[in-house]
Amino acid sequence: MTIDLASKSLRLRHRTKCYAGIENIPQLSAQEKLFLRRVTDKYPFRANSYYLGLIDWDDPFDPIRRLIIPDLQELNGWNNLDPSNEQSVTVGQGLQHKYSTTALVLTTEACGCLCRYCFRKRLFMPGNEEARPDIDLALAYIRRHKEIDNVLLSGGDPLVLSTSKLEPILEQLREIEHVGVIRIGSKMPAFDPFRITNDPDLLELLYKHSHPDQRIYLICHFDHPRELTDESREAIRQVQQAGVICLNQNPIIRGISDEPEVMAELWKELTKMGVSQYYVFQMRPTAGNEIYHRSIVDAYFRFEKAKAMCSGITKRVRFVMSHASGKVEVIAVDDNYIYIKYHRSKEPTDDYRIRIFHRDDNAHWLDNLEEVTVS
Repeated sequence: MTIDLASKSLRLRHRTKCYAGIENIPQLSAQEKLFLRRVTDKYPFRANSYYLGLIDWDDPFDPIRRLIIPDLQELNGWNNLDPSNEQSVTVGQGLQHKYSTTALVLTTEACGCLCRYCFRKRLFMPGNEEARPDIDLALAYIRRHKEIDNVLLSGGDPLVLSTSKLEPILEQLREIEHVGVIRIGSKMPAFDPFRITNDPDLLELLYKHSHPDQRIYLICHFDHPRELTDESREAIRQVQQAGVICLNQNPIIRGISDEPEVMAELWKELTKMGVSQYYVFQMRPTAGNEIYHRSIVDAYFRFEKAKAMCSGITKRVRFVMSHASGKVEVIAVDDNYIYIKYHRSKEPTDDYRIRIFHRDDNAHWLDNLEEVTVS
């Protein structure tokens, strides 16, 4: 594989600086740092110079700022740290097997930056070892379970790993005959696109293992159109050039990605880049996240309004919840009811199941809804 000269010039011109403490952010006042330290003592903070540079610091409601800078309201008591009960489907250290054909490997407990609304923020908290898998045991499990035909590398963020650490994982997965698809879930194209454009070895690795009949999928996480900078677009272009198929998924987040016009703009720009919007999620009701939530009904109608602004190729996206019982699509809301359908289910009896609930405009999660009973 060859990298063209334009890519090389982009690759060589920038390196990011990481910030692991809120007190190191120069744009925040001393008083802000003092207050926000109360939040970061509970829910860790991490950012980098590239991503902080996208913030309009004169705007206290700037969506990029809201995504990465802590808010005191995160300390409001609300729900728990594992609302989808991932613990119940964890079959080994850092290995989840919720759906029969899919294995999910938590490759690392690190991310390029930390989203304030993260549904796995527990991984970054002191004393948590959930995302430190034994890769050999995980691969052995996948080899034994021949029903697994696709593997999702997640975390944390797999692209935080060095290419030398990522290489043996991809190589061994490619040696397993029944694994046809490898997915890599990553926000690094948004958080630090130079992780991709600075590393030709990573691109070579992806090119080596993304075959015409066995593609690697990069599941990106762009939340807002302003994340689609020249640098992030170049990173996506280079990954696509390496034979990887890129998709995008993100949650509806209050003050960041909840305006229909913002959603539609993001989807349209991604479509022009050859990146399909895959899912839009109802945010999981994780501890500390109440400030970022929209109700199911509110989110659904915002989502549908955004779809109405898009052509067919852009509006293939689905509005879903990653519930403990499965991947649930909200297919309709009328004056009286909320209608959902299972795309993937933990239990075979829920496959393709449609459920109807009484409409509740204040409900944030499936567990808050009352199902309609048929007498």
